[in-house]
Amino acid sequence: MRYGFIGCGNMGSAIARAVCRGAGAENVTLANRTPAKAEALAKELGCAAADNNTVAADCDVIFLGVKPQMMAGMLAGIAPVLAKRGGKFLLVSMAAGLSMARVREMAGGEYPIIRIMPNTPAALGAGMIQYCSDGVDDGRMFAFLGAMAPAGRLDAIPENLMDAAS
Repeated sequence: MRYGFIGCGNMGSAIARAVCRGAGAENVTLANRTPAKAEALAKELGCAAADNNTVAADCDVIFLGVKPQMMAGMLAGIAPVLAKRGGKFLLVSMAAGLSMARVREMAGGEYPIIRIMPNTPAALGAGMIQYCSDGVDDGRMFAFLGAMAPAGRLDAIPENLMDAAS
């Protein structure tokens, strides 16, 4: 499985560090609005750097690590790429306050999705991450949980409790 990150800020980089340990850095690609930021982190972690469209086209699990107010614009940019793939990927949103339904709407399809509320201790394996999902088959969920295991504890909760849990 290929894991991609769009957004390499504090939270995106914390989760990318964990996923590189859990899935292998050779299976991770990073993208960021400022390419130099993704390139520097990729060099540090031993993974690849690319642009948003490459992550959207090539990765099986696509972590959306942009700020909530930037999500619509970013997803509008990659929506045509996602549409061509027909749902053969998994979106993972870490944007506070955006429901899975809203992220799907902005992405332009009823794609399999996981919503996570991570914290920066995940970079060190000491995170407590709540998650919920919709439309995710057992194989993808197993792969996601395995890749995320080095982040710390993962706790499945209903989406209506996500804001309270964070």
